Amino acid sequence: MAIPIWLVTTVGVTGVLLSKVDYNIFFMKFFRNLSRSKARARLYNNKYAMIPVMLGIEEPIKIKDDIDAENAMHITREQLEEMDGFEGTPLYLSIKGRVYDVSAGGKFYAEGGEYHDWVGKDASRSFGTGCRGGVDRTGMDCLSESLEGLTDNEMKEIDRWLELYETHDKYTFVGYLVDDPVEKIVMHQTLD
Repeated sequence: MAIPIWLVTTVGVTGVLLSKVDYNIFFMKFFRNLSRSKARARLYNNKYAMIPVMLGIEEPIKIKDDIDAENAMHITREQLEEMDGFEGTPLYLSIKGRVYDVSAGGKFYAEGGEYHDWVGKDASRSFGTGCRGGVDRTGMDCLSESLEGLTDNEMKEIDRWLELYETHDKYTFVGYLVDDPVEKIVMHQTLD
């Protein structure tokens, strides 16, 4: 009996046995973790930062909400949708309500890029599940900000992506995603 090639495939130094793996997601996470480990080494002067990150046993980095809050912009969903790189606009994405300018990564985030689906919206769910279109295993829209029904591992994946954007030397924190206050007032008055 022949052993299927997908069963015996191993990947580089990790030595991980892969079976029926989405290679795009695998390599996307690999390079994300490589970038995170470089940022941790740079920020914390830790030349061994790569080991726990690549093994998935790293302690999470605290995101500095209070420090950023004073100078941060408040961006509505409608404003975020316009930041899609078209007509000279920057490339913004949101994860867990934090908005980042990823224009420096235009090769990946501009139209036709691997991660363009994440631009102009809060797609936190997609960062956790790896689903980038349609619906995920729970039947929820992949490209949404909903964290409903996600597992602990999926929440950790979101936090790993958040760390990447927060510590990346080319991507910048812009502000917080907020509901449109005018729309909120109008909706509240029509419900009364």
